[in-house]
Amino acid sequence: MKLGRLGVWYSTDKLDGSQLRDFVRTVENNGYAALWYPESRGYESMSLATYLLSCSEKLIIGSSIANIYARDSYTALRAVISLNALYGGRFILGLGVSHIPMVEGLRGHRYDKPLAAMGAYLDGINKSAPSGEPLPVMVAALGPKMLALSAAKSRGAVPYNVTPQHTREAAAVLGPSKWLAVEQKVTIEADPAKARALGRKELSRYMVLPNYRNNWLRLGFTEAELADGGSDRFIDAMVLWGDADTIKRGLHAHFEAGATHVCLQPVHADGDFAARDRMLAALADA
Repeated sequence: MKLGRLGVWYSTDKLDGSQLRDFVRTVENNGYAALWYPESRGYESMSLATYLLSCSEKLIIGSSIANIYARDSYTALRAVISLNALYGGRFILGLGVSHIPMVEGLRGHRYDKPLAAMGAYLDGINKSAPSGEPLPVMVAALGPKMLALSAAKSRGAVPYNVTPQHTREAAAVLGPSKWLAVEQKVTIEADPAKARALGRKELSRYMVLPNYRNNWLRLGFTEAELADGGSDRFIDAMVLWGDADTIKRGLHAHFEAGATHVCLQPVHADGDFAARDRMLAALADA
């Protein structure tokens, strides 16, 4: 599998079947290499991957992320093998440890120490994997220890809610032979107040999650900058806004920092899918 340069990340739970099909075709027809989707409270990850793959011809579909508490490692292994066998080698299994509310509150499991839990899960996949080419399995890694684990036991990392500074640090840990697929939120909006309001709304669900907050603090943001919806400096770092050329420069900063793949996430008003699609068309040649 060759992972292309530019992809799209999008929260698919907000779309029904026909909307998903149309969206996949929009992403593919604009020439993006991959479409990444999360696993939260909506669609089950492997079921959704099957549908997205069936709606596309060449597009790589990546889970970003599949929750390791949602299925055991052997089931995850069989899923990645099965989907690639059935759909021409176009599926990447991105894995994550999720968050305590999603694991203990929603699923009723015990949330173990993230590094140990992910290490054991990857060991379970790798010990039963067929010999030959490494499996297209990646890890939603943020901290240096999880990044090092990603380098040792998977094809690379799929960091989320990060900056080019983090991309540079992640690339140094992973090394040149690994994939580094970075998510970046974008909105083509020239008005600072409107752009930041969209950004604050999109980021609000993440602001209360320790995994992300701890990483933002590692990157140099302060508790004060993370309070009350986030400072302008923080929002501007998390969500690129302005005209298409300005956003493209922001995306290029991740490549210059060592990303092998950048997946942009269009941020728009609820239900404004036309704005989403305009952004995808305008940024496809980034």
